Amino acid sequence: MVKLRLKRCGRKQRAVYRIVAIDVRSRREGKDLRKLGFYDPIRNQTYLNVPAILYFLEKGAQPTGTVQDILKRSGVELRPNQAKFN
Repeated sequence: MVKLRLKRCGRKQRAVYRIVAIDVRSRREGKDLRKLGFYDPIRNQTYLNVPAILYFLEKGAQPTGTVQDILKRSGVELRPNQAKFN
């Protein structure tokens, strides 16, 4: 199963996160299938590759809770069957 989740980047005390499509069994820093955007919580900046995100959601990828919140704030529409996260 594929999930859309955050991957930590940046330096100490200055985290920046990439939004990636990754296999459920992989570690947080593991090999991702595709980079879909980034999120900077300190500057509150977000960049999303919306067509790629919608492609993975249509194929059955599940967003984690945090990624789902970021997508909602950015205005990406999630259908009710896509809104499940485990």
